[in-house]
Amino acid sequence: MALELTEANFEQEVLKSDTPVFVDFWAPWCGPCRVQGPIVEDIAKEFGSEPNVSIGKLNVDENPVTSQNFQVMSIPTIKFFKDGKIVGEVVGAVPKTTLTAQLDLLGK
Repeated sequence: MALELTEANFEQEVLKSDTPVFVDFWAPWCGPCRVQGPIVEDIAKEFGSEPNVSIGKLNVDENPVTSQNFQVMSIPTIKFFKDGKIVGEVVGAVPKTTLTAQLDLLGK
């Protein structure tokens, strides 16, 4: 299961993480997010137990400041963080292979 990210834990769980972090910015009313959600959960099950990557989800409606800080203009948006910096981004619903390829580039 993907880690639930909030404005309260984002800095610690993402920006200060020792491992790369995959963050899904989403909202429950978003149709493409509902398509992408099961894919993200599948990736979380597959990669989430690995100590070298974290998979998280941030609800943009409940965490608007963080969403604005990272310039999330469209959802779903998935951002890949490493050493507290954005190193990749995918906007829109995409196949699992696109997301896992990005994880491979992170050196997960």
